[in-house]
Amino acid sequence: MFSKEESALLRKDFWTSFGKSFPRKWLLYNTKIKGFSFKFVAERKQAMVCLDIENPDELVNLLYYDQMLSLKTLLENELPEVIFNDEYELESGKIIHRIYVPFEGKFSVYNKNSWRDCFEFYMETMPKFELFFYEYEDIIKNI
Repeated sequence: MFSKEESALLRKDFWTSFGKSFPRKWLLYNTKIKGFSFKFVAERKQAMVCLDIENPDELVNLLYYDQMLSLKTLLENELPEVIFNDEYELESGKIIHRIYVPFEGKFSVYNKNSWRDCFEFYMETMPKFELFFYEYEDIIKNI
């Protein structure tokens, strides 16, 4: 087991290593849609690339999520393993709408030997997600 400080240091090292190994400007929060953001997730035993819909207005969340559901087949053509979850519970207990692609390999943010495969997964998956967003941005924003 790691202390809080060791754990925080390993997580920081993970993200620093990713940024240095694969320098690139990502879309992430720059969607120009409030509460609609792409994220890289690296947790104790799992990693994923996500699109989180978490606007303070739940009606807006539902509208964006429904808009994404209407594009689901198109997204699945690019990312067949994508999962739509309208009640994803974060570690904090907050419920959000999350559309994500999980990393299927063995991974732990605390195991440096698993990082490289995760980084490659990020580099393969996020650009597809971003490209999909750019291609259908006008439709997504049209709620």
